[in-house]
Amino acid sequence: MSKTIAINAGSSSLKWQLYQMPSETVIAKGIVERIGLADSIFTIKYGVDQKEEKILDIPDHEVAVQMLLDDLIELQIIQSYDEITGVGHRVVAGGEYFKDSTIITDDVLAKIEELAELAPLHNPANAMGIKAFKHILPNIISVAVFDTSFHTTMPAVNYMYSIPKEYYQKHGARKYGAHGTSHRFVSERAIEFLGKPAEETKIITCHIGNGASITAVKGGQSVDTSMGFTPLAGVTMGTRSGDIDASLIPYLMRKESIEDVNDFIDILNKKSGILGLTGISSDMRDIQKAAASHNEDALLTIQIYADRIRKYIAQYISVMNGVDAIVFTAGVGENAAYIREAVLEPMSWFGIKLNKTVNNLIHGEEAEITAPDSKVKVFVIPTDEELVIARDVQRLGQKLN
Repeated sequence: MSKTIAINAGSSSLKWQLYQMPSETVIAKGIVERIGLADSIFTIKYGVDQKEEKILDIPDHEVAVQMLLDDLIELQIIQSYDEITGVGHRVVAGGEYFKDSTIITDDVLAKIEELAELAPLHNPANAMGIKAFKHILPNIISVAVFDTSFHTTMPAVNYMYSIPKEYYQKHGARKYGAHGTSHRFVSERAIEFLGKPAEETKIITCHIGNGASITAVKGGQSVDTSMGFTPLAGVTMGTRSGDIDASLIPYLMRKESIEDVNDFIDILNKKSGILGLTGISSDMRDIQKAAASHNEDALLTIQIYADRIRKYIAQYISVMNGVDAIVFTAGVGENAAYIREAVLEPMSWFGIKLNKTVNNLIHGEEAEITAPDSKVKVFVIPTDEELVIARDVQRLGQKLN
């Protein structure tokens, strides 16, 4: 028996879950928010509906990690640090270096930092979380689980861009995708539900949260995905634009007197998507409320949001020459029945028949939401990236022993 902690570090946050392995029992979980800002929020949940929340200044990730570990002891969730035998870190970009999860060495950490260009909002934060744990718990197994590794099975026809080939050869300019840990988890669950050999399945997974990506999973492997060289590409997201004509960038930079291209990329990453379209919020729940009050921008944004997802689903049906199941997951996918309906209702030609009554009842739980005579099954499957991380720590730890 061992205890493994799964870490998802953001630039100003640290989300975690502590597991008893190999039983995969969640012992405790929590999040540290507003790291580096005033009034940081430290939340831990444990036992039977027990919860502790503190508001105080937490200057950096190392202090957050130290607080987390100290609280685990103070609340008698663990008796000593020695009980934690492994830590797994979500890392967004693994580039072409990492085709699977890997034990973190100094060389691996250096490559994660080098790959920050592919995920500038994520990899530096992931590296901070790794360094913090390595400093405090230097002797336990430390594993990096990459969002991109699930997508390394994509064929060149789907990951290559139609630009001079030398840019790929010299600079690695290609599609890498993201959210792979989530797509991997929910596609494996969908295969279980379908009850047929994995190699015979064709599944489209829709990870729709503040960030969003769609993936074609054929025979249990990713063959195409909507995010690209960075997580900016693909469908409309909370604050990210998704796909646009690249010529818009120099055009709008001239019109708006923006001199630094990084400033414009920042606009595409942080001020676009549903926030940019509505000027209201990046949270789809706020957009739904505005739409219910007949706000025209909100109504149009919901249509755009569903339209872009639908187009990728249809595209991937073509890529795989069919589909057995479509999966909705992540915050919006798991909870927003009206988005699922907006995406699927216009797709009846593909043999998709939604059970609206069931769909409207499903919020954050596993369920099939299509009618019995639907030619394509549609599932809602809550994602569990932390569990995938814990399993990979267990798997790689066993290889060492």
